[in-house]
Amino acid sequence: MEEFLIVLNKNADTLSIVDPNEREVLKTLDCGHNPHEIAVTPDGEKSYVTCSLGNEVNVLDNDSFEIVKTLEHEHFKFPHGVEISPDGDKLYLASTYSSRIFIIDTGTDEIDKNFPTYQEHSHMISFTPDGKKVFVPNIGSDNITVLDAEEEKVVNHFPVGESPEGTAVDPETGDLYVANQDADSLYVIDSEDYKTLHKRRLGKNPIRIVFSPDGEYAFIPNRESNDVSVIDTNFQLRDRTEPWEIKRIPVGIWPGGTVFDHDGSRAFVANNKTNDISIIDVDELEEVDRIDVGIHPDGIAYLMR
Repeated sequence: MEEFLIVLNKNADTLSIVDPNEREVLKTLDCGHNPHEIAVTPDGEKSYVTCSLGNEVNVLDNDSFEIVKTLEHEHFKFPHGVEISPDGDKLYLASTYSSRIFIIDTGTDEIDKNFPTYQEHSHMISFTPDGKKVFVPNIGSDNITVLDAEEEKVVNHFPVGESPEGTAVDPETGDLYVANQDADSLYVIDSEDYKTLHKRRLGKNPIRIVFSPDGEYAFIPNRESNDVSVIDTNFQLRDRTEPWEIKRIPVGIWPGGTVFDHDGSRAFVANNKTNDISIIDVDELEEVDRIDVGIHPDGIAYLMR
């Protein structure tokens, strides 16, 4: 099996294909204007790249590493967060400045549907493990929109902290983790009744959340403190078990996109202002190396084929 990182260099309008083992860039190709986020299909055949200032979505063939299709729409206004349903059939996209959700058929690469969230600056997408719900953080409304993925419609909103951006669902408990970037905080929320279970302080300006494959850790890059908060999701605190920050790992300047490899032994963090990727040894919880890429890397994906 081969392993690759797909790295979006947002201020170079390029995409880098990286060998994480040899720690070198294999290929760089032109992308749309200001590529931000990326989602890989479960079968590894395609990736979808949102080009936020170009107001388009590019479809990348993961065999040839060439862009094979570009999607445009009148309501693509800073298209940003993307995630693919667990069954691989649908891509959900949040368009930030139109505050609309787009649903794209991954078989045809055509837009099936789009609708408003009625909130301000809808930014990212997170599925529950069963694929039945989608959570959308609204940076300007300080809340989360809930979508019913089977009905493909908005069903709820609930408040969180200031300027929520990073979201992810714990693969073991189903709890929703929310990084509130202007509050420097983490909220852990019951995804059934939307009650806040825990609140934690983080570093400065947390913007993403990603879980290790086994659910043991949540890694949260803090953009302005240049580190990654490590949350032990089942920390034993006296007579109770709670999610707890156990370490902050120093990385490059302005860390953003973060991803684990297939077995969770390594994590990779895109550092916007040092133009590189930090490699983190997950057993040691230490940065062990960096890989130089393009100008202002942000979105990142791991591919094994």
